[in-house]
Amino acid sequence: MVVVEPGPLALVEDLGRPGLARLGVAGSGALDRSALRLANRLVGNPDGAAGLEILMGGFRARFDDEAWLAVTGAWGPVALDDRPAPPYTALRASAGAMLEIGTAERGVRYVLAVRGGFDEPVTLGSRSRDTLAAIGPGPVAAGAALSIGARPEASVPLLDRAAAFPPPAGAVTLALMPGPRAEWFTDAARTTLFDAEWRLSGQADRVGARLTGPALERRVPGELASEATVPGSIQVAGDGRPTILLADRPVTGGYPVIAIVAPASLDAVAQLRPGQEVRFRHA
Repeated sequence: MVVVEPGPLALVEDLGRPGLARLGVAGSGALDRSALRLANRLVGNPDGAAGLEILMGGFRARFDDEAWLAVTGAWGPVALDDRPAPPYTALRASAGAMLEIGTAERGVRYVLAVRGGFDEPVTLGSRSRDTLAAIGPGPVAAGAALSIGARPEASVPLLDRAAAFPPPAGAVTLALMPGPRAEWFTDAARTTLFDAEWRLSGQADRVGARLTGPALERRVPGELASEATVPGSIQVAGDGRPTILLADRPVTGGYPVIAIVAPASLDAVAQLRPGQEVRFRHA
């Protein structure tokens, strides 16, 4: 597959490299893991086959050989050879076909899977790009030719279309578990965390998603020695505003973690748009 236009950012991602935090290596992998799994299943791949995570759209690619593909995750216009093509569907591209993925109307991250997966080099057990540590294949550039792996044994499922649940356009509610430093915050701050209307700021990437809203007051002032973080950790910086750490986070951090986004809610964080409202509930 030859990438003609990559859009703002296109990265090869699989399910990441878990279990290496002791070496200082984050898990990385697709931010919307459900979207990657679904796209892979639509074309008969194993769940962990490498796909492309495409930020916001503006993506065009040409298939030099016949291929099966599926687009999931963000919701927006998809076209194959200038004809509208349904998302969340296995699509057959003929040799020379052009795929176009337009600007996302809901969510921010498309996932493109091809039958056989993208056969990029493996680093530390994964084909994923870690944007913070610069591990794995670099961002896809215009003109890049991406190799496609061997066809899997499983056939393409006989589905006209998978059930599609586009990312919501309105408020998103995330489930939270208690954080290891919740007691470092006042009772009022812990209440405010669940009662306030938060919004995603413009400072959001694969490392973390910073929120705007009221400041969370600390009961314990002073420095905190660096300690381990996990995906979904909500660190509160010195100005009292929370940041949700994501797949490419540092494996240790120096701000107290007031709560942790439950794993089942992390895919929703991956699809938040700047300015979108966020609410929290107890897991």
